[in-house]
Amino acid sequence: MNSQLVPKLLVADADAAISFYTQALGAEVTLRVADDDGVVNHAELTVDSVVFAVAQSVEDWGWTDPRSVGGSPVLLVLTVADPDATARRMVQFGAEVVIPVDNRPYGKRQGRVEDPFGHLWVLSGELRQLT
Repeated sequence: MNSQLVPKLLVADADAAISFYTQALGAEVTLRVADDDGVVNHAELTVDSVVFAVAQSVEDWGWTDPRSVGGSPVLLVLTVADPDATARRMVQFGAEVVIPVDNRPYGKRQGRVEDPFGHLWVLSGELRQLT
């Protein structure tokens, strides 16, 4: 068995989050589990070979989303072919730029966006050659 880490993003509205991630990141839903009331307890999404999960926040379970606790202390680093285009798409569907995508002195092209659910994404790619 191989070890695997799958971050589970807790959100106030799981179906809205699934819609955002499929539109903004091109994610595909590979699994969606909801209870009898339609509340999504677990959904798995993939972006290329990256797997992450989404679930509805449930206060009684101690599952709190970033917005309910004043923000997220976690940075999700997603390496993509074109971080500029990914950031634009995320903003188009409701994210906000925190740090614009740019060439960084440590050899990456990166920027940070906050998705509509309070999760922070560092979009990373290869340096762009300036002409």
